[in-house]
Amino acid sequence: MREVEDMYEKIEQLVDDETKNKDYTVVMGDFNAVVGEGKENGYVGHYGLGYHNDRGQMLVDFCKRRQMYIANTWFTQDRTHPYTWMKPRNTGRYQIDYILLSKCRYWNSVCNAKACPGANNDSDHNPVVARWRVKLKKVLKATVRSIGF
Repeated sequence: MREVEDMYEKIEQLVDDETKNKDYTVVMGDFNAVVGEGKENGYVGHYGLGYHNDRGQMLVDFCKRRQMYIANTWFTQDRTHPYTWMKPRNTGRYQIDYILLSKCRYWNSVCNAKACPGANNDSDHNPVVARWRVKLKKVLKATVRSIGF
């Protein structure tokens, strides 16, 4: 478990070093954590898969510290879409790959996040994809007028 704690510390350090407070932060990856079904205080949605485990609790604690939410647990999906990894010989399906997003001003810009089983990616993991709705605002430069006397 010390290795997992070290990984979260490295991620936190990287996020602190590379981002500003108001940046929209996205962390994606294979966390080997099961956060399970059921909503948890705005960090985990209703649509997780499986039963909560110790690594899942560590991931939720990380999200609480960093004010992030797990996007692919917030959207209802077809029964084949939540799982991201399948045990050999199809003996179990788990959701262990996640997209974590900062709960800043634009937290609701994600329209959907899900796993894509059946993708030809030569891996035992299914890719997790998200769809964002981004509205950018044109920034106008201020013009300087000089008044002559």
